[in-house]
Amino acid sequence: MAQLMGALAHAITSDDVVGTVVEHVLPPFDATGLIIQAVEDGGLRSVGCAGYPPVFTDLVRNAPVTEMAEGTPIRDVLSAPYALMFFPSPEELISAYPATAEFVTIGGKNSWAFLPLVASGRAIGFCCISWSRRHSLADSERALLGALSALIAQALERARLYDAEYTRAQELQRGMLPLALPSVPAVTAAARFVPSSGDIGGDWYDVIPLTSGRVALAIGDVMGHGLAEAVTMGRLRTAVHTLATLDLPPDELLTHLNHIVSDLGDDFCATFLYAVYDPASGTCTFANAGHPPPALVHPDGSVHFPDLAVNPPLGAGTPPFDTTELALPPDSLVVMYTDGLIESRTRDIGRGIARLEDVLHAALGTAGRSPSEPDHKATDCLDRLCDTITAELLSSHETCDDSALLIARTHLIPSHDIASWPLPDTAMAAAQARQHAHNQLAAWDLDELVATTELVVSELVGNVVRHAKGPVRLRLLRSDVLICEVSDGSLTTPHIRHASATDEGGRGLQLIEALSHRWGTRHASTGKCIWTEQLLPTSCQATEASCRRLTVQS
Repeated sequence: MAQLMGALAHAITSDDVVGTVVEHVLPPFDATGLIIQAVEDGGLRSVGCAGYPPVFTDLVRNAPVTEMAEGTPIRDVLSAPYALMFFPSPEELISAYPATAEFVTIGGKNSWAFLPLVASGRAIGFCCISWSRRHSLADSERALLGALSALIAQALERARLYDAEYTRAQELQRGMLPLALPSVPAVTAAARFVPSSGDIGGDWYDVIPLTSGRVALAIGDVMGHGLAEAVTMGRLRTAVHTLATLDLPPDELLTHLNHIVSDLGDDFCATFLYAVYDPASGTCTFANAGHPPPALVHPDGSVHFPDLAVNPPLGAGTPPFDTTELALPPDSLVVMYTDGLIESRTRDIGRGIARLEDVLHAALGTAGRSPSEPDHKATDCLDRLCDTITAELLSSHETCDDSALLIARTHLIPSHDIASWPLPDTAMAAAQARQHAHNQLAAWDLDELVATTELVVSELVGNVVRHAKGPVRLRLLRSDVLICEVSDGSLTTPHIRHASATDEGGRGLQLIEALSHRWGTRHASTGKCIWTEQLLPTSCQATEASCRRLTVQS
């Protein structure tokens, strides 16, 4: 009894309670079967079942009270929750409750004791202990089982509260992760999140579309476990989204995030890996704050773990943060993960990274995309690769920590979909920009956008000549949208102003706002870039999607 009380006191979840009863209650009574069910939402929920065939377990699982209890001892146990009911033989059970005949036949037991589980004066469920051979229950055993049922009920009620809180915390955690990854031309991406078997943590990932066809890949891990860490994860993901849409460089983004985590207090710390991929140049800029390095898989199948500049975790470091820029061949894989995927009590980070490399080498022969596969199948291949990696790396140990995995296959904008010209820092620049745009859109069969684009580039270049400084450059990119960029050497950010009815100017950016699907400003160390996006005509979008697939495959 003392051992059972101690074990039940340490039982946290409902599964722990069932395991404790199986280990400490069944052997002393020579029992071979256990069923524990709880009253929940007008029905009976199966908490645990041991010693029965799967077909029997499926038969009794989640049956409504009216179905399950009608014509069985369960109804009487729940309605008179202080009476233990014992049936020494199948004949006696079936005679008293004919509806149990099917359960008796399938279950394969010959004696049963039905114990009420009472907590706070109400029946919260029942426990059925059974014997494969016919059994006689002595008065001492009956009294002992009655006492044990009270202990089991208290432990189960406590565990159910924990289970409910844990379920709500997991729902909160999953609700803070992306429901679906965005579809962007720059990358094809897939991800997996595997929760731990214990407390929830703060692992997360994201894919964030940026301007000019670029994309940000983010993955992080708030150190520690619990609801506070999960909430902090959600706050950080929201902050990353906000900062990324401002087109901050990776080092500046980490600086702002570091301030946010530092303001949360000394108890919070997070690792973070952030990458910005540019499909026009094929470069990827990484910023790492104490996070495990990404794996880069080149099209030839070689796996590399780049030597990135590593900064302290967020909340533990001070700016500036270093970045690393790498050139990625088209169709490369960027594999980002949290430490829960590679580390365990029996495997350190070094062995975990080596194991990941082995799994990637072995899996890419079947999970990698062949050149002839279209984009939707490419996504399926990455999904299968995610499943393979998580299965291989997590099957050998209990998931005591959350695991997140993000894989992105990079695509390059073809050179014939990019056009760029230097412009003079004079009044002639706008006319030249209009002519360049006219000729290029004609070559791209985008005649429907010529008039609008000429007006857009004319206004952008005119503003640069009047209010900024050179060098001036115009760039057009054809992707799923038409992107126009005008860069200059000034760091001044343009703003829309409200011109009065009598003003002769000041409406240029209002015109840009009206003509563009989106527009904004992106800063660099040498100046700024004002960009606009225009939606392609419907027929052109279908053609461009087909051309993009052919380009990626070639």
